[in-house]
Amino acid sequence: MRSLLVLADRTPAAKGRVEAGLSIARMTGGHVTLLVDTPVMRFTAVDALGGATIAADALKEAVADDDAYAREIDAHLANEDVPCTVLRAESEALDAMALAGRLADLAVVSRGDVLAADLPLALRCPVLAVSDEAPISFPIERACIAWDGSAEAANALRGAVPLLTGAEVTVITVENAPAEWPATDAAAYLSRHGVSAEQVELSRLGSIEETLLREVTMRGAQLLVMGAFGHSRVREFLFGGVTRSMLEMKHGPALLLAH
Repeated sequence: MRSLLVLADRTPAAKGRVEAGLSIARMTGGHVTLLVDTPVMRFTAVDALGGATIAADALKEAVADDDAYAREIDAHLANEDVPCTVLRAESEALDAMALAGRLADLAVVSRGDVLAADLPLALRCPVLAVSDEAPISFPIERACIAWDGSAEAANALRGAVPLLTGAEVTVITVENAPAEWPATDAAAYLSRHGVSAEQVELSRLGSIEETLLREVTMRGAQLLVMGAFGHSRVREFLFGGVTRSMLEMKHGPALLLAH
């Protein structure tokens, strides 16, 4: 996990994302790219006839402000012990992150941001969604794997391996999980990478996400690894789902997601 992409906007949550990315880079000997984005289309209004009006002065000011912010970050990171690059973009955040993340090993966003739900579908690499209320620093002490045998869960598990070194890991299944790819397969995979994992099967109490979060909280895990959107986004939007519910919860661990 040597190439890390972090969204570095001017929200208070950005500090936690940057620190998480830097700590992973220190642990893995990696490089951090920080993306400062100015979505220029937000300064454009389209009328009913298809004409467009650009708020030129506001756009010019926003670009100048973000350019200055990027220089400020660059100067600050020059004192860090991690190689860093500050990248500028001028498209919507999802498009900017998807483009910048084509060769990323991991993208770091905030858990409560809508981007955390959209990005796992736009990138081939895992997405780390960190909590604004519970900053995370690597290496971690405890992690949980939500395992249902799906391709999404397998992708998340593979992507998480570099972050699990030295951690106390628990593979969690909820009753009635498909038997084709049992938790023993996940534990065996981890063991081949030098990661020992306990296996736990839970009886469902309430929703799946409530059952998972209860166990993760009880174990004091700082990270929950899980597949993203095993069902279609439309279905999850209409009926809800584990991914959306976990991302919307204010309390809980950082989430490592992959589709």
